[in-house]
Formats: sequence, structure tokens, C-alpha cells
Amino acid sequence: MKPVSLVLILILGFASWAVAGNIYGSITEGGKPIAQGVKLEVACGANKYGAETDANGAFKLFAKDQGKCMLKVTYQGQSPSFEINSFEGSVQYDLV
Repeated sequence: MKPVSLVLILILGFASWAVAGNIYGSITEGGKPIAQGVKLEVACGANKYGAETDANGAFKLFAKDQGKCMLKVTYQGQSPSFEINSFEGSVQYDLV
């Protein structure tokens, strides 16, 4: 019985770790997705995490840090920043 319990605990532990710190969302302009390849950066303290939008304007990245972070989008020669929060679980930010 102990090996089964240990395996179950390991599976549940890794499953919760797999979603920790996921930041995802989409970016639209005028109701349409922005172009593929738009660069995003999430800065949490000294740590930075990067991503790019896909063909649907969606992005996804993993940040190990929790708490207040800054999301910067580099688009058409501009780089606006937004304060976001990173949690233990997944969080979604859709920019319009």
C-alpha cells in the first residue's frame, strides 16, 4: 500500500508544480489578434522571462517568482509596461 501512496503523492506534487507560475493571455488590437512574434517580457525583481505571441496573438510563459511583476510588450516601436501579479497557479492577462 505504501508504494501506491507514494506514487500518488508524487503525481499530485508534480501536477501542481507544472502549473505554478504560468502566465498566459492574448493581445488584440481593434478586435483582431496582433501579429505573430510580438515580444513580451515579464520582470519579477531581477529575474526576466520572455515570450512571443503566436499566430492568434496568444502568449504563454512560466515565471518562477511570485508577487508583483512588470509585463512589457514591444510592439510597433513602443514598449508599454503593465503591473501584473504572478501566483502559484496560472494567471491570465488579455490586453485589448
